[in-house]
Parts: sequence; C-alpha cells; structure tokens
Amino acid sequence: MTDLYQSQRAMRNMRQAAMQRGVVAVLDVGTSKIACLVLRIENLDEDREDGLGSLAGQAQFRVIGAATTRSRGVRFGEIDAMQETERAIRTAVQAAQKMAQTRVDHVIACLSGARPRSYGLAGEIQLAEGQVGEPDVARVLAACEVPDFGEGREVLHAQPVNFALDHRSGLGDPRGHVGSRLSADMHLLTIDTAAVQTLLHCIKRCDLEIAGIASSAYAAGIASLVEDEQELGAACIDMGGGSTGISIFIKKHMIFADAVRLGGDHVSLDISKGLRVPLATAERIKTFYGGVMATGMDDREMIEIGANCGDWEKDRKRVSRTELIGIMRPRVEEILEEVRGILDAAGFDQLPSQQIVLTGGASQIPGLDGLAARILGQNVRLGRPLRVQGLPQAAMGAAFASTVGLCLFAAHPQDEWWDFEIPAERYPARSLRRAAKWFKDNW
Repeated sequence: MTDLYQSQRAMRNMRQAAMQRGVVAVLDVGTSKIACLVLRIENLDEDREDGLGSLAGQAQFRVIGAATTRSRGVRFGEIDAMQETERAIRTAVQAAQKMAQTRVDHVIACLSGARPRSYGLAGEIQLAEGQVGEPDVARVLAACEVPDFGEGREVLHAQPVNFALDHRSGLGDPRGHVGSRLSADMHLLTIDTAAVQTLLHCIKRCDLEIAGIASSAYAAGIASLVEDEQELGAACIDMGGGSTGISIFIKKHMIFADAVRLGGDHVSLDISKGLRVPLATAERIKTFYGGVMATGMDDREMIEIGANCGDWEKDRKRVSRTELIGIMRPRVEEILEEVRGILDAAGFDQLPSQQIVLTGGASQIPGLDGLAARILGQNVRLGRPLRVQGLPQAAMGAAFASTVGLCLFAAHPQDEWWDFEIPAERYPARSLRRAAKWFKDNW
C-alpha cells in the first residue's frame, strides 16, 4: 500500500515536471483504437483559489498533435499481446509527435478494463487548533478506513469527495474554516494490479515516462457530462469496443465507477457469425446499416454482403435490414441490462437527478438512445466530449470521449490522497464500508 502511495506521488511529480517543460502527451489505449494527443501547456496556475487542489496545479492547454491507429493486442480493455500493443502505441505516438513537430517524453494514460471496484470511505478527527490547516486534511484522509480489497489489486484513484466540519456538510475545501470535528468522505477505486502493470511496462518499452494514469470511465465522464450534470448527479456510460465503462458523478466528483466486459466489438462478432462474413465486413455493415429499432421499412431495405469467396452466386448474398437489427439488438440489450444492474447496485436511484449520458464509439448505433431510455430510464441523452482547443475535427466524436477527458485530467487534476503529506505511521487502517452510503446521508 505504501509503495503504491509513493509511486503515485512520483507520477504526480513527473506530471509537474512535464507541465513545467510545456509538453505532455495523453494516450488512450482502447480495444478498437489507440489515440494519442500531444498537448502544449500554456500557463501553469500554481496557486488557484477555488476548491482543493493548489497542490495539483491547473493549466491552460491546446492540442498540437493528434493521431489514432487501430488497436492491436488489446482485449476487454486490457493488454493481451504485448508486442503488438507496443507497436501500435509507437505508431500513434510517433504520428502525433510528427504533427506536433516536437518530441514527447511524458505520457498520461488511461485504461478501461482491469475490473474496477469502488469503495466509499469515511474518516473523522478532532481538531487541535480549531482552524483547519493542510496537515489536518492529510490527517483526516489518513483516518479513512481502507477496505481489505484483496491481493493483486491496486488503488487507481483516491479522491476526497466531501468534507464536513461539525454539522456543516458538503464543504469542497475545509482549509481555513473553524470548527472542532473534521470528517471526510473519500472515493477509492481499485483495479487489477496485473493489468495496470502490463500497461505501464508496455509504455516504458516505448521509451516513454508515465506521468499519470486514470480510469477511462472517469475520463469519459469529465469530458461528456456538462457542469450541472456533474453537480446534480449523473451517470456516464462509455460504450467502447471491448468494454463499457460506467461512472457516476455528484457535486463534481466521481463517486462510483465500474465496467462491463462487453462492447461494440461483440456486436460486430455477432454479425460476423450470424451472417457468416469476415469480421471486417461485419464491422462495415454495422457502421453503414446497423441499428436497434426496426420499422416496417426495414423489411424492404436489402443489404448486399459480398462474401469474397470467388463464387459469383455466393458473393451476391443479400439480407434485409430487419435481419441485421435482429442480430444486433439482443447484444445491445444485454449490454444495457448489465449496465442497469450495476447502476441499481450502486444506488443510482438515490441521486437527486438521474441523468444518464451515453458516449463512446458504440453509442453511435442508430436508435440506441431510444432503446436505452426503455431499459435505463427516461433521462437518457447521447453525449459528445467537450470542445478542446486545437482538437482536430476527426477527434471530436463520441469515440474520443475518454481521450478528451484525459486532456482535462492532465490539465486539471482533482486532488487525490497522494497530494497530501500523509504521515507514514498514520497510514490508513483497514475495514470495509458500503460504497454509496454517504451520499444518501449527505444529499
């Protein structure tokens, strides 16, 4: 646990160094594509006033290089074949560097698989001075009881999400306030150690220094949810190729994240098996003719599917769009049902607002928002990432939600546990608490 704390602190310092140098790259290692953006950092704001996070430091940035390549060797959002992934990462980074006309040493990466698990922690301390100072914040975070999340798991995010002083809850930054008892709620996200270590190792083999790592579900959420959705409570469903990430936000903090090991690639695979065509053809048919809501018109719309086997009769195979929808819909329904189950388990129905935003490449299937509204509840919209300075047109779609979110994470990191000097002997104790309990009590 302590070594993890140290390595995250080391990454934070590396990020600061990269920011000072003025150039940093973000790398989204997905199942269907690997995207790399090079950011030029303009003015680093060391002492920002609002909220916690003077330690994290915010910056203005613009995208000066962008590249994306087909992902190889990644399954379910986790690296499967190291050499192929390494080659794909090199290709994306080199192309982005070429466009930016500069060399990049530091990257901030995100990963979507690794079986994320969320915990809500709480800690409380008595204040000696009466006024809250930086050491008190560190102490109250150290007082949070960390669950025993088992062997082979690592903490990816540990963010303070709410502070309470005596009877006043909902404080963003308690420093300078006067009171006698300070308590904190923290959101802890753990992932499989093996998956994250493999990714780090792969990036190191590409001669790059890692300056930070984030969950794709978190990155997609900060890029796709508008400010009042993040404030009032919303879930972001990031439908990627190999996995679907889920993140829940309230009061501008992520309080829950999870992932379903299903995505758009599984829909393509079903089409490939159902129509007996190669996977590349299935992908093309899905993109051009796919959908999940059939109408009477679709019986008459015929799709030519060339089998490319040299037999002229077989090459001219045709199916109706209704048949195609009949293959796609069950898989999409299955993904949405899994998401529904996770949201229910997380206590999403307790939030004041139950907005759901669908994003990611697989969210572009026509009719998906209608189907999602039936399965997940009425407040569903399709989300595109925020507009970021210098971002090329090709990288503005829903498929780039987590890539754009990673830029925001790089420039405006939220305070994490390791941004505070937590005394070693006060290293958090361990016991389990229920994840979504505190926001029911506080809001």
